[in-house]
Amino acid sequence: MNDILSTVEWSRAQFALTAMYHWLFVPLTIGLSLIVAIMESIYVRTGKQRWKSITKFWMTLFGINFACGVATGIILEFEFGTNWSNYSWFVGDIFGAPLAIEGIVAFFMEATFVAVMFFGWNKVSRRFHLASTWLVAVGVSLSALWILVANAWMQSPVGMKFDPEQMRNVMDNFWALVLSPVAINKFFHAVTSGWILAGVFVIGVSSWLLWRKRNVEVARDSIKVGAWVGLVGILLTMYTGDGSAVQVAKVQPMKLAAMEGLYDGKIGQELVGFGLVNTDKQPGDSLPAIHGEISIPYGLSVLANHDPNTFVPGINDLIAGVALTPQGDTINTVSYAERIAMGRQARAALADFDAARKGGDSIAMKEALTRIDANYEFFGYGFLDKPEDAVPNVPMTFYAFRIMVMIGTYLLLLALVAIVATRWRTSWLEKRWFHFVGIASIPLVWICSQAGWVLAEVGRQPWAIQNLMPTNAAISSIPASSVQFTFWLFAVLFTLMLAAEMSIMLRYINRVSKTDMLNNPKL
Repeated sequence: MNDILSTVEWSRAQFALTAMYHWLFVPLTIGLSLIVAIMESIYVRTGKQRWKSITKFWMTLFGINFACGVATGIILEFEFGTNWSNYSWFVGDIFGAPLAIEGIVAFFMEATFVAVMFFGWNKVSRRFHLASTWLVAVGVSLSALWILVANAWMQSPVGMKFDPEQMRNVMDNFWALVLSPVAINKFFHAVTSGWILAGVFVIGVSSWLLWRKRNVEVARDSIKVGAWVGLVGILLTMYTGDGSAVQVAKVQPMKLAAMEGLYDGKIGQELVGFGLVNTDKQPGDSLPAIHGEISIPYGLSVLANHDPNTFVPGINDLIAGVALTPQGDTINTVSYAERIAMGRQARAALADFDAARKGGDSIAMKEALTRIDANYEFFGYGFLDKPEDAVPNVPMTFYAFRIMVMIGTYLLLLALVAIVATRWRTSWLEKRWFHFVGIASIPLVWICSQAGWVLAEVGRQPWAIQNLMPTNAAISSIPASSVQFTFWLFAVLFTLMLAAEMSIMLRYINRVSKTDMLNNPKL
């Protein structure tokens, strides 16, 4: 048993490691592909050669990052088969469909037109080259779409039914999967957050060029594009983030409660603006949940339901069976203890169905199938030992949400300052404080991006598939030592890959900072 638990923890750690390294590259790829396409569009429209030089500079940085993202993404998908084979068997027909479409359609589009984008200068017409660049940007976003559809399905499983004959779930409504509100919000939230990250990256790198007093014209023009893309991105991210919060309140209320460190909900629930989580707090005890709390009145009720007078359930409420309907009504539903009992009944009925099927007993099969249908909604709870096992890591979820929001607010101000600097206060672009702020914002935007993914994934624990399969039932039957070995192997390889990417980018940027980019066609 201890080895199984160790395998679960090491498998989770390995997947988190791979996903977080992969997410270092993905948002920059998404956002920079759009920025490059916009810059080349300006070049084609105006015919000014400086915009061609600017486009090629950022395109080179895009290419370096794109290659690293592909490498980590492939390993991430392989881990579903190596470390999470029970998960792959249980829902492979559903989860595999968007991944297959991503590989066949979106990645094929990227791979085809990225060659024209990089090597087609002076070999194809300007408009065809521009079209190829835009198609790469579209392909990158389409790749994100199908990956995020798959991830959203794990957060809110729809468009499927359970087939007891195969003992697995099968898809019965593809469009329910693709068009679920969770998937739509997650896609636009992730893509527009990539615009923010790339916009800040462009501002930061351009600030370095201004600091060095090299290619000043290039840096100023780049900041104009980066600031506007970043501003539009952060406004849309805030809008889609609001939609995501509403969906979380509907389909993952325990995640919302963990985000707020909320144990006992109420009507007109406030939103914690600042506070320290009491790590000793446990469901059902009388200890305070948050120390030094500073709250926004009615904030969480507005965030979750767009109504200041609605009830938001806390962790204790949810465990006891108090919930909120999609219409915003408070109801008494199935407690977590009852869900565990029903989940175990569903597992027992499934075993009885399998035995009856092998024995050819159709009456027993029918009786077992009735029991499965009655209890399957909470099938995954049958793998939990106690109700508290369904509570995610509250401190990590709580702090990840606040880090994301606080840095996001700062990035909004940064984009506005950059726009003002390029339009009305051009002298700011010569100030050291502006250069320092731009450069220092590069690591901050990545921290914000990573915090968003920590919130999304840690907040839904212990579920691999919400309510249907916890992580301890999704793993492969492999020794913990094997996973531990590959964890450290990947940690070393990914760190070396990241260090190589940063080294190549910094050397290229440094070379450009010493050269007149507009009069050097080799750049």
